Amino acid sequence: MDKALYDKGLAVRRAVLGDEYVDSALKNVDDFNRPMQDMLNEYCWGSVWGREGLPRKSRSMLNLAMISILNRPHELRAHIRGALTNGVTKAEISEIFLQVAIYAGVPAAVDSFRIARELFKEMDAKEK
Repeated sequence: MDKALYDKGLAVRRAVLGDEYVDSALKNVDDFNRPMQDMLNEYCWGSVWGREGLPRKSRSMLNLAMISILNRPHELRAHIRGALTNGVTKAEISEIFLQVAIYAGVPAAVDSFRIARELFKEMDAKEK
């Protein structure tokens, strides 16, 4: 493992998804899933998210579309939060999911809109 890349990835992961989310993922690390968490931090978040080629906002927008299409609701919730952190607006998220409807199917978009609305409602309730 490349320690510098791992540390960079962990910092990017925390900046995008938040400490609470990352801490929750890491507290459940054991011998079985440690290789996966190491790979996520080093490769996904360090090697790819840590690149300069695209701004984080663009990466977030791409992720929302791809994760919607893959029907991964848990990951979608996390990445909607991350997208907001990275400057994606609710209006832009809506547009992304409309694009998903046209190119990947209405059911994927309907679920994505539902997940986003539920998350926005939870986030708004916490702010009050």
